Amino acid sequence: MIVKNPLISVVDDDESVRESLPDLIREFGFSANAFSSAEEFLQSENLAQTRCLILDISMPGMSGTDLQKELKLRRQEIPIVFITAHVEETDRPRLLELGAIDCLFKPFSEADLLRAVNEALGVG
Repeated sequence: MIVKNPLISVVDDDESVRESLPDLIREFGFSANAFSSAEEFLQSENLAQTRCLILDISMPGMSGTDLQKELKLRRQEIPIVFITAHVEETDRPRLLELGAIDCLFKPFSEADLLRAVNEALGVG
């Protein structure tokens, strides 16, 4: 079933990302919201409605990879697109192996983000 305006949730401790990325996602035609931490996302009412998660790898408290593991434990099958400003050549292959749709290095292009989100949603 394809949802008309699927909800994309952004989890990033960087305020500028939380402010700009949801606006861009809405321009793509999706619904969007943002959370400052993995813990905040897990406690939100949006967890069950989220169809794609754009997730920072490195955050204080629970990291992006910790959240990915927690979602698997809870059997929450949410496609994840990781984003990071810390380029580690080993991150991308490792995250893809763990089931992520993509790992984008900041700054990434709008086209790369849209491609990854569409892949996560199984469209395009």
